[in-house]
Amino acid sequence: IFPEMALPLWKTLLQTTKKRILQQRRLSLYDGAHGYEEELIKKKLQQFSGGSINLSKEDNGIGILTLNNPKLMNAFTGTMMVELQERITELENWKDGKGLIIHGAGNTFCSGSDLNAVKEISNSQDGMNMCMFMQNTLTRLMRLPLISVALVQGKAFGGGAELTTACDFRLMTPGSEIRFVHKHMGLVPGWGGAARLVRIVGSGAALRLLGGAARVDPERALRLGLSEETLPSSDETRALGEARAWLSQYTEGPASVIRAVKKVVTAGRELPLEAALRTEKDIFGTVWGGPANLQALVGRPKHK
Repeated sequence: IFPEMALPLWKTLLQTTKKRILQQRRLSLYDGAHGYEEELIKKKLQQFSGGSINLSKEDNGIGILTLNNPKLMNAFTGTMMVELQERITELENWKDGKGLIIHGAGNTFCSGSDLNAVKEISNSQDGMNMCMFMQNTLTRLMRLPLISVALVQGKAFGGGAELTTACDFRLMTPGSEIRFVHKHMGLVPGWGGAARLVRIVGSGAALRLLGGAARVDPERALRLGLSEETLPSSDETRALGEARAWLSQYTEGPASVIRAVKKVVTAGRELPLEAALRTEKDIFGTVWGGPANLQALVGRPKHK
C-alpha cells in the first residue's frame, strides 16, 4: 500500500474501532425480549417527584455528580432515577472527561430508594422493570471511560450502598458507614449491587455483608478492600476537596490516555481473555502515534 493510501485507511480503522467500543459501552443489558418496558417504567417513575441529580463538569476533566434530596437522606425518588440516567448519558457524551466523583448533599451519601415510590410500584412487573432500569443505568455508569469514585459521607444504605459498587473506588469519611440493609426489607439487591460486591470483596465477604445486613464502618471497609482510604475530614466541602486531590493522582494527563486506561481495565474485567486482548489492541491503536505518545518519545528517553 502506498503511504498516501495508508492514512485514510488508518483513520477509517480508528473510527470504526471507536464506534465499536462506544457501542459495547452503551449496550443495554435488557430490552423488550426480557419483558423490559423502558418508556413505561420511566412514565411511572416520573410520578414520584422530589430531589435532583446535579452534575458539574470541571475544566480539569473531573465531573461532580451530586445526589440532592437531603430531607430524605438523598433517597432516590422516581424522578431522581430518571435523572440519573440522563446524567449518565451526558457523561457518555463528555469527550474531555477523565474522572467522576459521586457524593450526596447535606453530608450524607444516600439512603436507598424513597419508600413512597417503592410502595406505589410494588407489583412485581413494575418492580422488575425498575430493577432492569437501574441495572442498565448503573452498568453504563460502571463502563464510563472515566475513573470514578464514590465519596461516602454519613450513610450509604440499600440502593445507596449498591451505587457505591458501580464506581471504581470508594473513599469514606470518619463516622460514615456502608450497609446493605436489603435483608431487613425482605429483599436482596436489585440494582446489580450483589454481583458487583462479589467482584470487589469476594463471595465470602459479600455473603457476610448481605446475610448479616452488617454495618461497614471505614475501618472494616478498608480491611475488606471495599474502601481505598479514610479521608481525614468529615466536613462536606473539605472532604470533597480531599476526594478531588485523591482522584487527581490518577486523572493527571491527556484525556485520551486516561480514558484509554479505564477502557482497557473495563475490558479486562468484563470480557473473556481473548476478547479482552483484542479490545486492548484496538484501544492501543487509538493512542499509539497519538500526540501524547509522540511527545513522550521526543521529550523523554525511556531507559535511564
